[in-house]
Amino acid sequence: MCSMHRRAAIISFSLAIPVQLALANGVEGLPHAFEAGWQGQQTCTVLFEDASMRVARCEFPSGVGHEKHYHNAHFGYVLEGGTLRIVDSEGERVVTTEAGGSWSTTTVTVHEAMNIGETATSYLVVEPAPQ
Repeated sequence: MCSMHRRAAIISFSLAIPVQLALANGVEGLPHAFEAGWQGQQTCTVLFEDASMRVARCEFPSGVGHEKHYHNAHFGYVLEGGTLRIVDSEGERVVTTEAGGSWSTTTVTVHEAMNIGETATSYLVVEPAPQ
């Protein structure tokens, strides 16, 4: 096995653990981020999915939010920056992102968001496939 495939297998295995944790963390009644939307409209489109991972593009025009939802461990990449108001267990905060930025989590997270900026903002989100 080449080193790139070995790393992918390790990442897939290590990211699969939090997928199992989502149900144990009391998020059963919440939609997953890729299924959550805004006022009945989808905001995320799954671009790729296989047995180990899935990738989605999430887009938020100005004034559009993302209903309360959960994420499993994931990596996010900013395609178009913007300003979001995010509400989670720590309270409310305003986050401004720039194209090319990124973030990652290693745990299940729950939040809701609203694009309060004047421009659209979009992201690629990579996470383990549901088990």
